[in-house]
Amino acid sequence: MITIYKDKKDIPQNMEYVELNDVFFNKNTVARLDDHAKEIVEKIDDAKLAGKYKIESKFNGVTLDVDCLSTGCKTVLNVLYFPDKVFCLKECGDNALEVLYNLEDGFIYSDYAMIPFDMSEVKVCFGTQSKIINDYEELKEWWSNGE
Repeated sequence: MITIYKDKKDIPQNMEYVELNDVFFNKNTVARLDDHAKEIVEKIDDAKLAGKYKIESKFNGVTLDVDCLSTGCKTVLNVLYFPDKVFCLKECGDNALEVLYNLEDGFIYSDYAMIPFDMSEVKVCFGTQSKIINDYEELKEWWSNGE
């Protein structure tokens, strides 16, 4: 289940926070891509992995470097391959958010509500407390009000 932080001060000091998902992906995640990445790349960017560092675009099947993936797709892949770090989700579109919120593990941060309509359950952290939320409206309220 994904864990959400909405205030940077709530992120544990022993956890690395990553703001620049593109840079992190290009430097760290790209070398880890495997079969798990194929499904995510197809769902989010409607592209196909055509090798370790290439994708086949949905636009005329053009082969592009993997760094041409959307930032949302890169963010989801970062969370998948580095579930011990906290990633900013501010550059994710709805298609990436839907995949992200259904990952089994990982940590994300945003100071404003970014919620896909189709979500299962998430863990929200505030101060030293946390709770499980499995309802869109309740999550939206938490993001707006605090608890």
